[in-house]
Amino acid sequence: MAESKDYYEVLGVSKNATADDIKRAFRKLAKQYHPDAQHTEEDKKKAEVKFKEINEAYSVLSDENKRAQYDRFGSNFEQAGFNGAGYGNGFGGFDFSGFGNGMGVDIDLDDILGSVFGGGFGGFGSSKKQGPTKGADLRYNLNITFEEAAFGTNKDVNVSRQEKCDMCNGSGAKPGSKIITCDKCGGRGKIQITQNTIMGTFSSVKTCDKCGGEGKIVETPCEKCSGKGTIRRTRKLNINIPAGIDNGQAISLSGEGDVGKKGGATGDLFIVVNVAPHKIFTRRGFDILANFKIPYSKMVLGGTIKIPTLEGEIDFDIPEGTNAGTTFKVRDKGIQNIHGRGKGNLEFTVDVDIPKRLNDRQKEILAEFASTLGEEVSPKKKGFFR
Repeated sequence: MAESKDYYEVLGVSKNATADDIKRAFRKLAKQYHPDAQHTEEDKKKAEVKFKEINEAYSVLSDENKRAQYDRFGSNFEQAGFNGAGYGNGFGGFDFSGFGNGMGVDIDLDDILGSVFGGGFGGFGSSKKQGPTKGADLRYNLNITFEEAAFGTNKDVNVSRQEKCDMCNGSGAKPGSKIITCDKCGGRGKIQITQNTIMGTFSSVKTCDKCGGEGKIVETPCEKCSGKGTIRRTRKLNINIPAGIDNGQAISLSGEGDVGKKGGATGDLFIVVNVAPHKIFTRRGFDILANFKIPYSKMVLGGTIKIPTLEGEIDFDIPEGTNAGTTFKVRDKGIQNIHGRGKGNLEFTVDVDIPKRLNDRQKEILAEFASTLGEEVSPKKKGFFR
């Protein structure tokens, strides 16, 4: 048997936490571990597991009845037949042999579960139809340049999403037609199924297949949305990309996802940015890194060189006797901190730019220089055929 989970520990709250405390903790963790907010595939997989665990804990602790049962059973919570993931995936702690004598007695599982856990448990013993449901969250991948990520920009994006049908106002019914009570379930949205077993006759409840659990049927479906109440539309949105955003980060736009059902809230839209690589610079946090080749004479004698930055070229003094592989730092020439707290730096490493073609005079000068250092050099002379 798997070890019972501590849902209070999962949400990071105490056992005396109020409903508001639990809700705040859930929102904070859900935002932190939402798979679309992760940077790498490995992080997404880990976040998905954590996200499910958080949802499981919240679904129990946010419901007074379920929370009371969880507090009551403690470590025997799952043995009692109540688990956070399915709410009724096995009833290890209950013996149903006493309910009926195997001689055709009608045993309603809804009544049994309702008497043990209270009405409305996991879909059993409840004729309550599904309430408002939040619309689906959407993801949009947006490609931007390195400079746009560094300085920020505005982008127009076309987002395809489900919106309320403007002809039927989301009801799914043709204007002027009626919405009638389902004759199969009597408006309850659920129907009772009876099964005969060696233990007796059992009854279970499932969603009505005629009305889909709505309890009502559209007499004449809306022609525009075919009775669904929603239609797919493409909307142009102007997205503000903040300066300093990094590759794989997401911008959350509340209420820009799919429309909710039965008056539920609209989903959110997550704009995930893909930053193109730069031909010169690479990024490390808010710093930018580069490698530059410098003439040998500048590295030996020192001098001023021009180096590129994201804002244009600047002059930089190379000190005398600089070795290849030396790294220099130019402050505040990196990327704007996304939270507005200053800018990163530009760090560049220098290497020797060795000339590949020298004329005879240049070679003589270098040979003389080498001789002053006691070094012997033997420049190759070109042959006739070369």
